[in-house]
Amino acid sequence: MKRILGLIAVLAALSTSFPALAQSQERMRFQAGNDNAHAESAVRGDQYRDYVLSARGGQRIYVSLSTKGTAYFNILPPGSDGEAIYNSSQSGNDGGVTLPTSGDYRVRVYLMGADASENKRVSYTLSVGIN
Repeated sequence: MKRILGLIAVLAALSTSFPALAQSQERMRFQAGNDNAHAESAVRGDQYRDYVLSARGGQRIYVSLSTKGTAYFNILPPGSDGEAIYNSSQSGNDGGVTLPTSGDYRVRVYLMGADASENKRVSYTLSVGIN
């Protein structure tokens, strides 16, 4: 019994030593007749926020991220485990790509560097267009 209690204590200590990567997700919807949508929110530290949208292969997605700090976005294809087809930390916070396949794409907004490690909160406005 002491051994089990000791193991529980160790597991509890480990779970508080390594903060979980918090994330949230919302489906982005386009109003009838519009080819773009907007979202306003904020991310903090190691958190990220995914915006999910359905699109067809061959369509072009364009994303613009305006921040009150330093935030970035990635465009993740259907089934991605984190590999991006567009990375704004390398290519800029205004850009896009032609989508290779049909399905649900994710636009992931996140922080890097000091903003992430210092647990800063960064507000942003995200605009997404598909044509």
